[in-house]
Amino acid sequence: MSRIARVTEIVAGSPKSFNDAIKTGFKRACKTLRGITGIRIIEQRISVADNKMVEYRVRMEIIFVLEG
Repeated sequence: MSRIARVTEIVAGSPKSFNDAIKTGFKRACKTLRGITGIRIIEQRISVADNKMVEYRVRMEIIFVLEG
């Protein structure tokens, strides 16, 4: 049986950690996308304000199988 997958890129943020940002993004993606089979973290960044790290951000790809 053949499968076709699609990749959607999202950016998620958290004031706590990169791990929390990943979990936040994944949780949100699960509300909209069905058949998620994987995640790839493309980039990690930290937002800085007043010489303090204020937000951890991740750019990630969500891989999911298209329904047929």
